Amino acid sequence: MTTLTIERIGQIKNQLGEGPIWDAPSQRLFWVDSLQGQINRLSLDGSLVSWPMPCMIGSLAILSDTAAMVALQSGFHFFDFESGSLTAITDPEADQPETRFNDGKTDRIGNFLAGSMGIKVRDRALGCLYRVHQDAHLEPLETDVIVANGPCFSPDGATFYFNDGRRRILAYDYDPTGPLTNKRVFFEGAAFDTGSDGATVDQDGNLWVALIGSGEVGCIDPKGRLIRRIPMPVSLPSSVMFGGPAMDELFVTSISNSGNRTSDEPAAGGLFKITGTGATGIAETRATMSPPG
Repeated sequence: MTTLTIERIGQIKNQLGEGPIWDAPSQRLFWVDSLQGQINRLSLDGSLVSWPMPCMIGSLAILSDTAAMVALQSGFHFFDFESGSLTAITDPEADQPETRFNDGKTDRIGNFLAGSMGIKVRDRALGCLYRVHQDAHLEPLETDVIVANGPCFSPDGATFYFNDGRRRILAYDYDPTGPLTNKRVFFEGAAFDTGSDGATVDQDGNLWVALIGSGEVGCIDPKGRLIRRIPMPVSLPSSVMFGGPAMDELFVTSISNSGNRTSDEPAAGGLFKITGTGATGIAETRATMSPPG
């Protein structure tokens, strides 16, 4: 049996590390520092490149080797990695300065789903989950959102998992061209004295999630049972993503300062890699919208 190992990658230290995406075509890991407003890219050779954003960033979806769609506090934009330029698409919450975008993920055909959250308000739902279709049309999918966290899809794309900021993971029946249906509670974090943040799914349909309430990474089977808990060397892991050449390395982002909670642990805000889980991830689909020009 392979030994489980947790390794901190370099001396990377984010404030609010979030949204890791392994881009299989380029063999690179992307993630964001939401509070600082920064996109980071790590290559297999260890080289790290970062791009500053003009405001807080929630998530991104890779379009090509040179472009991405980003969900900023100021709405959805196309971003060109080579020129550093942003092209605005739409800002559905331009009249709500108390919200910002948070987690996002592409579905299995390349639509981009991303949700918003209250920056400081956590006692009521100010956020919304949106879907950006391939023609860049924006569609609200779920309006009862406190903090949009952990969107991910079952291997066949027919089930959508999502945390609405209430320490739980919801499941929906998913149609990339229709509304979310059959909303139900998949996992209740409070039952295990924890809460969930960013998540991903492996080839067997198990959901891997950052258990930010207890400083762990959890594995939940397709029936919603917590079958594994991996203690992390930091108390605020924020999100997870399988990657690496064999898709068997689990990358974990973490928080040193989220704007709401802080950690002074030496490794807080670090990027980690877990090997030896015995699980293999699924390559994320690139978003299929076409940037202008």
